[in-house]
Amino acid sequence: MTSPITKAVIPAAGMGTRFLPATKAMPKEMLPVIDKPAIQYVVEEAVNSGLGHILLITGRNKQALENHFDRNVELETLLTARGDTDKLAQISPLSEAIDLHYVRQGDPLGLGHAVLKAETFVAGEPFALLLGDDIIEHGDELLADMIALAQHTNATVIALMEVPQAHVSRYGVAAVSETADPHIFTIEGFVEKPHAVDAPSRLVAIGRYVLQPGVFDVLRTVQPGFGGEIQLSDALDIMARTPTITGPVIGLVHQHRRFDTGDKLSYLKAIVQLAGEREDLGTDFNKWLKKYITRLI
Repeated sequence: MTSPITKAVIPAAGMGTRFLPATKAMPKEMLPVIDKPAIQYVVEEAVNSGLGHILLITGRNKQALENHFDRNVELETLLTARGDTDKLAQISPLSEAIDLHYVRQGDPLGLGHAVLKAETFVAGEPFALLLGDDIIEHGDELLADMIALAQHTNATVIALMEVPQAHVSRYGVAAVSETADPHIFTIEGFVEKPHAVDAPSRLVAIGRYVLQPGVFDVLRTVQPGFGGEIQLSDALDIMARTPTITGPVIGLVHQHRRFDTGDKLSYLKAIVQLAGEREDLGTDFNKWLKKYITRLI
């Protein structure tokens, strides 16, 4: 059993070109999902999983991220004067409850390169990696299970989800072998965005990892791969193929929903589904949505 895992790394340096022109001046991570920016869902997931030390890896023109998680004294004063305690609670900064850090990635050379920027922050400890585009249903429970599994096995743990064969080319795909637990797999290799016919399985990584610190040694040796970038999946492939050197790599299958807010269609699905389930919005929104769909058909 290792010491408690308390650190999370959240890469948020992407350009967001799929959402232009909205992301020309605003970070894609700040796009609202109903009334919260997408990145806040991810940070709250880390906090609710017991991770109190968080590093956001950012880039140029990402100051809005730091401002969002900082205090806005003028707004707080205004809401206090109005006695609007509900809205005041909604803007209370998470940074007061956690240790929040920022570092710039610099050159956008891929996810693996972004993770390398976290080495000083990690300081030789296992850590969680949460991709800022993914909103995971019951993600705090999933991450807590991954942390417990990593602590118990001293393994790198990757969240997996089964997708249709036609969709595997969008993801990093795991080659796996079964274990006694139907939701846990030993990962034997990893392929980044393979053609469907070449995919080793239909189990793909969904943006939640618990990484052992040895990943940094591997990343420093990785050559640019898919898209000319340093791919984390290439490092994970090496680790999975050399478990006696780097430790085992394990996959834990997530069985609930996952929304990719970096994809337009998935982003819209997230808003519609989450709004329809909200206590304060769901009833009226679903009535309107049914009428709208009726008109379409």
